[in-house]
Amino acid sequence: MDISKGKKMTIGTKVRVVQKQDQRSGKLTDGVVGKILTKSQTHPHGIKVMLDNGLVGRVKEIIE
Repeated sequence: MDISKGKKMTIGTKVRVVQKQDQRSGKLTDGVVGKILTKSQTHPHGIKVMLDNGLVGRVKEIIE
């Protein structure tokens, strides 16, 4: 799925994000979208979201 498109993602979507401190290693964190923080529909580095557990990261994968 095209992860740069925010309209495919809604609150409650299961995703894998990369947190700021994990950008170099590329470590992904699984979670559920609690809030979409990026205002635009697309972003070259991924849509920034806050997971329901409070972690913030950029979406790299959507888990279907």
